[in-house]
Amino acid sequence: MQKITVALLSGGISSERDVSIKSGNEVYKALNKEKYEVIRYDPKTDLAKIVADHSNIDIALIIMHGRYGEDGTIQGLLDLLGIPYQGSGVLASAVAIDKLISKKLYELESLDVPPYMVVNQHDYHYAQQSIRRLGLPVVLKPLKGGSSIGMDIVFSESDLSVALENAFQYDSQVILESYIQGIEVTCGVLGNQELMTLPIIEIVPGNDYRFFDYEAKYKPGATQEICPARIESKLAKKVEECAIKAHKALNCRGCSRTDMIIDNGTIYVLETNTIPGMTPTSLLPQAAEAAGYTFSQFLDRLIELGMQK
Repeated sequence: MQKITVALLSGGISSERDVSIKSGNEVYKALNKEKYEVIRYDPKTDLAKIVADHSNIDIALIIMHGRYGEDGTIQGLLDLLGIPYQGSGVLASAVAIDKLISKKLYELESLDVPPYMVVNQHDYHYAQQSIRRLGLPVVLKPLKGGSSIGMDIVFSESDLSVALENAFQYDSQVILESYIQGIEVTCGVLGNQELMTLPIIEIVPGNDYRFFDYEAKYKPGATQEICPARIESKLAKKVEECAIKAHKALNCRGCSRTDMIIDNGTIYVLETNTIPGMTPTSLLPQAAEAAGYTFSQFLDRLIELGMQK
């Protein structure tokens, strides 16, 4: 059997470069070398090489997070080169990484989202007005990006300037959301035309963490990730429905993972990840394992879905 040539893309130039490289290393180890000829590329240095090699590549695995990896830019290059890839295309990737646009699309689908306002850089006065309207505490995030980089929870107005200064290092716009106290869950969706949900994971950061921040996500043992989530079946069904609605609202393909907070039976959709973390212990692979996939088999499935395009 002729091997499929897989271009494994990881690294890049976003603030999530280190996470991407670690994920890429784990994906490389897990890919079945009897099925695949795997060639690694780092778009930070290897864009010209990808272009030169494009006619020999059967599919790309994009294991990149944040800007220039998860925002539609690398997807656009691959489309121009005629290289299939796993996951969502240019439009869905660009929309999903923008927390404002994605929230507006969620709302059009009657999904609940936390009340929110967007603040531009240097507009400290409007930021003050925003937190007074939303009420404290508020969650503060760069408008585009992931891995909770630049994210904070503001409990008092005196904390606002420091939190904004940190967030504006990563984006010129910041979104403020009302803080919802509840059960944090995430639900993966797998498929192209026919969609299936993966088992729901409940996220419980350790006592040392106020929220699921960068360290809580990536430090071993910092967070309990409970699969399946400890919620009743009717509520679980609603969570799955919300994950599929969010996936469709953003026009995702292949796979996605939507993060939500449950408060007194109301499910608030936070954001959808079009390229979730891809180590064996990352949330989406954990959910896939609970559904019966080994990590290697899960990667096989993503490649199959990508090649269906």
